[in-house]
Amino acid sequence: MADEEERTAAPDSKTEAPPAKRSLAQMMPWLVPVVAIVVCAGVGFTVARLFGTRGNAQTVSGAERTETTESAADLQTDAQSDTQPGWYYDMEALVANLNEPGVTRYARVALTLEISSSMKQADGVEFFETNKPRLKNWLTLYLSNQRLEDTRGEQNLRRMQVDIADVFNRGLFPTGRPKIKQVLFKELSIQ
Repeated sequence: MADEEERTAAPDSKTEAPPAKRSLAQMMPWLVPVVAIVVCAGVGFTVARLFGTRGNAQTVSGAERTETTESAADLQTDAQSDTQPGWYYDMEALVANLNEPGVTRYARVALTLEISSSMKQADGVEFFETNKPRLKNWLTLYLSNQRLEDTRGEQNLRRMQVDIADVFNRGLFPTGRPKIKQVLFKELSIQ
């Protein structure tokens, strides 16, 4: 009878574990996935911050540009010309692939550039015709850096207009006052 009591007492003492070990063993199946998710999210956030420019490295906002070489008379003349109607230069349609991995998407864009009245139309048309290959190249590079989601909605289209005008003005007039007042879409289709 004493042996039976020992046998029954022995299994009970072996199966009982301290409360801390039991809760850790129960939590382990949940703890590993949670730690893995937290680590992956941290790595993804860090990589996106380091390498995720998506075109921001190529564009500079107007607030970041500095124009310290202009005199007060130049600023007054430019302010007067900005209120006067300028003239327009039409660019022919251009097709460029969008930055969509795994899917071929392209944009067909035709632009009209509104030019400041400070640039005479006769001289300006010749200037823009001479620089048309450069304009097409810059526009192709800009569009090839855009994703489909970057081209949807009024806010994104307005951002694109400003960005294209900045790229063109920086490229054509690097030391002077920008002459392209606005970029207008004549045609924009995304396929």
